[in-house]
Amino acid sequence: MIDGTFKRCIFFMLAVLGLGSMLFAAGGEKADMKTSVSVVRYETFGAKGDGRTDDSEAIAKAHAFANEHGLPVCADDKATYYIGGQDRTAVILTDTDFGSARFIIDDTAVQNIRANIFEVRSALPSIKPEGITSLKRNQRKLDVAFPGRCVVQVTNAGVKHFIREGLNQNSGSSQTDVFLVDAGGNVDADTPVQWDFEQVTEVIAYPVDAKILTIKGGRFTTIANAAESKYTYYARGISIKRSSVVVDGLEHRISGEGEHGAPYNGFISISNCAYVTVRNALVTGRKTYQTIGKANKPVSMGSYGISLTRGVNITLENVSQTNDIHDRRFWGIMGTNFCRNLLLDRCTLSRFDAHQGVYNATIRNSTIGHMGILAIGGGTLLVENTTIKTRHFIGLRPDYGSTWRGEFIIRNCVFAPANPDDAVLISGSNSGAHDFGYPCSMPERVTIENLRVDDSKASGKYKGLPVFASFNPAFKNSQYTQAFPYAVTREITLKNVTTASGKPLRVSDNTFMFKDVVVK
Repeated sequence: MIDGTFKRCIFFMLAVLGLGSMLFAAGGEKADMKTSVSVVRYETFGAKGDGRTDDSEAIAKAHAFANEHGLPVCADDKATYYIGGQDRTAVILTDTDFGSARFIIDDTAVQNIRANIFEVRSALPSIKPEGITSLKRNQRKLDVAFPGRCVVQVTNAGVKHFIREGLNQNSGSSQTDVFLVDAGGNVDADTPVQWDFEQVTEVIAYPVDAKILTIKGGRFTTIANAAESKYTYYARGISIKRSSVVVDGLEHRISGEGEHGAPYNGFISISNCAYVTVRNALVTGRKTYQTIGKANKPVSMGSYGISLTRGVNITLENVSQTNDIHDRRFWGIMGTNFCRNLLLDRCTLSRFDAHQGVYNATIRNSTIGHMGILAIGGGTLLVENTTIKTRHFIGLRPDYGSTWRGEFIIRNCVFAPANPDDAVLISGSNSGAHDFGYPCSMPERVTIENLRVDDSKASGKYKGLPVFASFNPAFKNSQYTQAFPYAVTREITLKNVTTASGKPLRVSDNTFMFKDVVVK
């Protein structure tokens, strides 16, 4: 009989090569690995898979061999691979099938907290094109030749954006943009240049791989660190730094969280790439710990299962959590920075969050938990066929100016806040007194169509759901001045909005600030 794992691995590799079932002869004999195609297995390089012996070195060597020879890697379905705290990252350049194998990642004693367990890389080197000294918003072409389609990251270190306000205040990040170009330097219409760059101090281009790399399966469990609760972020997961990747069927769980611990960047972290899909995945929210922030006050630390940084055209499809998405003991599952064109489809997650600006995001056929949708950025934020049960449907992050340069569309959704008296459809705040490094505004247009509001638990004092929070309660007459003016939404379109209370939506409790909003 043919070993089940071996057979699965061979068929996995052949599916990648498009060879179908040619491997096996009529009698079911195993093909000669020396004369036919082959698959790299961890056991060949010394992995024990017994859940006790540290297999990290064997795993890294197996992938190194596979990378050198362009071969796929398969894990043993029956194995439990233990990965200790040594500083060893397995680099993945080829298709990998973790199958039903289990991986125990022990973070109780880690040599290098920044080293991931796996890093998915491209064989195509990044380049630093010359001659790009400035950029204009919506510029259509760069006068530079590229080796093919590329993700281009540009930076101006002389300008600071996202100058954060509040308990985690900071001095901002260098002006950054990320977009796609073709070989002729033409900017993809779906990823326009967002900012005027008076100067470009750095530009890096990451070639987009033509072939899709597939990572399948895997049952990962992290034994959580018990370090001091401060901003010493752990990596210790799977880092994807290659375009054109599909992660399918991965599961990640967490054990051993105690009274204190350091936060995590994300078990799956995606950066500097495009066209990455994570589907049919099961992830776990991490316990929320507190520390002292830069304002010298206690603050909860973000700790993530999924993180996205400078990613373009990233999709999460049928991704859910092992823990209750409404359990406030656990931090929101995901965080993003400088991303473009994010899609969540058929997901059940505790939150969607864009920290330092997303351009275009779609959330559909999903349920979002206790932290709701939190975003700043631009383009179109489309939410459809989605249910949210927290205080706000969409929250514009106050620490980054509650800014969105574009429009919101809410369509065919359900909003069911636990306490309707305290709920708003779109939350945020901006006093006009802080310089965030860019002009701040609310979305220019908000379209709400086929929304059902379950406000049946409202008290007798309930006046109906406001579309907007007060944002700036001090802005109540024409004498109020803003050092950094905050632009208000111009237009709201309401179509077929129903409420359990029977009370219609209101624009805002801050009637003066929103007096010029046109409601259609």
